Amino acid sequence: MRTFDPTPLYRSTVGFDRLFSLLDQFGTAEAQAAPGYPPYNIERLGENEYRISVAVAGFGESDLNIEVKENALTVTGNKKAEESRGEVLHQGIASRAFERRFQLADYVQVKGASLENGLLHIELVREVPEAKKPRTIQIGSGQAEAGRPQVIENKAA
Repeated sequence: MRTFDPTPLYRSTVGFDRLFSLLDQFGTAEAQAAPGYPPYNIERLGENEYRISVAVAGFGESDLNIEVKENALTVTGNKKAEESRGEVLHQGIASRAFERRFQLADYVQVKGASLENGLLHIELVREVPEAKKPRTIQIGSGQAEAGRPQVIENKAA
């Protein structure tokens, strides 16, 4: 028997706790080999508010692209080649191109994005339509008219 570890699914989903819809994608190579660059955080700020923070040190606004298509949020970074001022003795700051994908739940919308101190913050909000929200149904008393019980007549067959 194989054990199932849903941890990789939690790292790339935002806005919903039901993960069964992602089981079909779990067997793909992309889901098994989750890339580690760039690192990111997913935060829950409120009941229906989330924030994804991606560490993009060295990338400017013109080097980054954010795209949302069919409940998939894609963040890509492509740094333009710069002239070297001298010989690099040690390169510890990665500036390679990247693509990071996040699966969004139904009704999760991107509210905005900002770049500050090397972190790309993407603000998300879940806006459930009024027709999809739960509603309370009043239970009737079972009486046909107010104050009078309903009479049911039996007829012989």
